[in-house]
Amino acid sequence: MKNMFFILCISFLTACANTHSFIRNSPVEIISLNPKGSVFVAIPDDGAYGNRRYEGSGRNASQIICSAFLKHCRSVQKANTRETFEESMRSATKGGHKYLVFPTILHWEDRSTEWSGKPDRVEVKIDLVDINSGESLDSVIVKGKSGLATFGGDHPQDLLQIPIEEFVASLYEASHAQN
Repeated sequence: MKNMFFILCISFLTACANTHSFIRNSPVEIISLNPKGSVFVAIPDDGAYGNRRYEGSGRNASQIICSAFLKHCRSVQKANTRETFEESMRSATKGGHKYLVFPTILHWEDRSTEWSGKPDRVEVKIDLVDINSGESLDSVIVKGKSGLATFGGDHPQDLLQIPIEEFVASLYEASHAQN
């Protein structure tokens, strides 16, 4: 009986756990961004799932990315409006920034998990570009999936913070080791 209770507790806790990861699209050299380099973060189109569009999800994703970069560098600016990649490059250049962060929402699914048994899911591609050379420094896909026992509080944007912070920290690790 004790074993059955233990297994049920473990199963419940596992169902509560959110999962997250970031996957680099291609193997890259170790990147070490300069903490003094200013970052410009674009706003992606809002996410959608089926016919449902999640208004404000692009701004939410962009704000989470800005917050992660602010922990590692002095200057971060978020775009005011949604722009194409080329428009974002021009805005970043005009603003004197060193790096462009260009996110794209690939999947955004906000479910009533506690009722439907279907988890929230999110996938955001993040491209990091050197403004001067126009060269892509890194490209990742950040993924998150909620646990099944969310108690009504989780949303896709809640699944982004940890993997985005891990990704951004990895961009500055070598420069912190040198200091």
